[in-house]
Amino acid sequence: MLYPRESETREVRSLDGIWNFVRSDQANPTQGVREEWYSKDLSKSGPTIPMPVPASYNDITTDNLRDHVGTVWYDRKFFAPRSWAVDQRVWLRFGSVHYEAYVWVNGQKVVKHEIGHLPFEAEVTHLLKYGAENRVTVMCDNALIQTTVPQGRITELPNDEGMTIVQSYTFDFFNYAGIHRSVHLYTTPKTFIEEVVVTTNLSKDNVGGEVLYSVKFNGSAINEADNALYVRAQLYDREGKLVANGTSDAQLSGSLQVDNVNPWWPYLMHPEPGYLYQLEVKLHASNDELLDVYRLKVGLRTLSWSNATFQINGRPVYFRGFGRHEDADVRGKGLDNALMVRDFNLLKWIGANAYRTSHYPYSEESMQFADEHGIMIVDECPSVDAENYNQELLGKHKSSLEQLIHRDRNHPSVVMWSIANEPRTREMNADSYFQLVANLTRSLDKTRPITAAIATPWTDDKAGRFLDIISFNRYNAWYSNTGRLDMVTKKVVEEAVAWNKKYNKPVIMAEYGADTLEGLHLQPAYVWSEEFQTEVFARHFKAFDILRKKGWFIGEFVWNFADFKTAQSYTRVGGNKKGVFTRARQPKASAHLLRKRYFALARELDDSSFPEDLFTYIADMGKTENA
Repeated sequence: MLYPRESETREVRSLDGIWNFVRSDQANPTQGVREEWYSKDLSKSGPTIPMPVPASYNDITTDNLRDHVGTVWYDRKFFAPRSWAVDQRVWLRFGSVHYEAYVWVNGQKVVKHEIGHLPFEAEVTHLLKYGAENRVTVMCDNALIQTTVPQGRITELPNDEGMTIVQSYTFDFFNYAGIHRSVHLYTTPKTFIEEVVVTTNLSKDNVGGEVLYSVKFNGSAINEADNALYVRAQLYDREGKLVANGTSDAQLSGSLQVDNVNPWWPYLMHPEPGYLYQLEVKLHASNDELLDVYRLKVGLRTLSWSNATFQINGRPVYFRGFGRHEDADVRGKGLDNALMVRDFNLLKWIGANAYRTSHYPYSEESMQFADEHGIMIVDECPSVDAENYNQELLGKHKSSLEQLIHRDRNHPSVVMWSIANEPRTREMNADSYFQLVANLTRSLDKTRPITAAIATPWTDDKAGRFLDIISFNRYNAWYSNTGRLDMVTKKVVEEAVAWNKKYNKPVIMAEYGADTLEGLHLQPAYVWSEEFQTEVFARHFKAFDILRKKGWFIGEFVWNFADFKTAQSYTRVGGNKKGVFTRARQPKASAHLLRKRYFALARELDDSSFPEDLFTYIADMGKTENA
C-alpha cells in the first residue's frame, strides 16, 4: 500500500475536517448496525456532535466520552468530480482508525479493518456518484480483549445506577480511540503501480551506490494479447539532477547504479544527515503508452550487524534516544503536523539520533520526517504486554507486523523491527510463539535486525534467542529500590552483562527513567523531583560508559521523550511524568543534562561539534593581570 501522492496520473483529495459523530449506547453497541445507521445520514438516527478528524475523540468533549467503551459512529459528505468518472479508479484510504473500523460509502460496506495505527483502503470506484454528493460512514470500536493487539479485558461492574462496562489493560498509556490519521480519496489509472519495493547497497568505500527496485501493478495490460508492461525508473538527487536511469526486466524489477553517491547518514554522524534522492517510477504499456507515475524518496545506505555491533554504511552506531508516544493534550493520538515538527526540533536540539515507536506504528508523515532529518527508527508493532498466548492472538500479531513492514520497508530511517514491548516471555508458550513471530518478520525483511523490549528478568526469558539485538527495560531507583540512587549503576551493568552472556548478542537499554513533576525541586534529591530525575540519569550514564567499553553495548534510550496520558491511577498524577519534556513540549532540568550527554557522545564517537549554546558561560578562569 503506497502513501497517496499526486502525480501526472493521480489526484489526491483530503477528507480531513469536521465530521458528524454519535456514540453508541455502551449496553447496546451493535444497535447502529441492526438499525442500519450507515444507510442514511447519522443525524437521522439521533443527535450528532461535531468531531475533528484526525483526532482522538476522548478529550474533545466535556462529558464522559473520555471513558466510553465500545462503538462510535462518524459520517461526512463529499463531492466526487465528474472528471473522475472517466478512465479512473478511486480509492478511499484511512491512515489509522483505532481499534477496529467498519466503513460504508453511500450505504454500501466497503472495508473492515482491525488493529489501530496502520493504514487501510478500499476501491470505491463503482460506489460513487460522480458530479454529486456522496456519504462516507465509519463505525469505530475501541474495545480490547485477550485476542486483540494490544490485549485488554472488558468487565461489567456494579455502579450507583446498576451495572457499567469497564475497559482495563496492563499497558501504561491511555487507550485513545477514533480516526487518528488523515482520510484521503485518491485516483489511479485503471492499470496502476500498486507496490514499489526498494533496497539499496553501497560500495565498500561508500563512493558507489545501487538502488534495487521491484514494482507490482494492478489492472490489465492495455493490449490484453500483450502483457509486456515495463517500468522506466529515474533517480534524481536533492538538487533535481538526474543521476541514474534504467528500464526494468519483464518482472518489473531492475537496478540503478549511482556514482559519487551521497549516502543516507544518521543525524550528527555526517555534515549532511538524511540525504534523500527521488525515485521516479513510470509504468508503460508495451506500445510505450504511459500508464502511471509514482515518486518516492530513497535513502542509500547499508545495515550490518554481528554478535557485538550494529553498523550503518560500515561505521559502528551507538544509539542515543528515546522511547516516545504519539500523545498530546486535546487531540490525543491524532495526527498534528505542528506537534510533529516541534518534536523533531526537540530531538535535534537534544542531540538524539534515534527513537523507538513505542508501542505501535507512528504516522507515515513522521516516518517521512525521520527520513529527511536522519533520525533512526526502531519500528515497533502494536503488541504490548502480550500474554496468554493463543493461535488467534498469534495470527493478529503476525498480521500487524506484515502490515507494518509493507508500510515502512522503504524508509531508510527504519533500521530495526521491534516485534513486541514487554511481552510476558517467562510464560510456557513464549518460546514457540516468538520463534514464529521472529521467523515471519525475517521472511518479510532480511535487511534489518529484529529486537523486542523485554522487561522479564534475564533468568526467566525465553524469547531473546530469537532476536538479533537484545533490548531490555528496567527502572532502577524507581520501580525497583525506589529512591535508592546508590543502587543504580552496578545493577544496570550487571544486568546488561547477564543479557549479553546469556545470548551473545548486542545489548541496548531500551527504557530507564523516573517520574518527575515539573517545578518540584528538592535538595537532596527526592523521588518525583527534577533533581531526582537528573541524578537517576547521571547514575545510568556512568553505567553506560562502563558498558560501552565492553564492545557489545550499543545504545541507551530514555523513557520517555515527553509526559503522556495514562488510564486513571493513584500512581499517576495526570498521566506518566517520566518525560524529559512536559506534555506541552517544554524541557525539564534533565533535558539539559541529557543534551550535554548526547552531544558529548556525538563528539566522541562521530566527531561532531558542540552547539554554541550547549554550555552556559560561568566565569573567566584565567589569571587577572595587574595593571
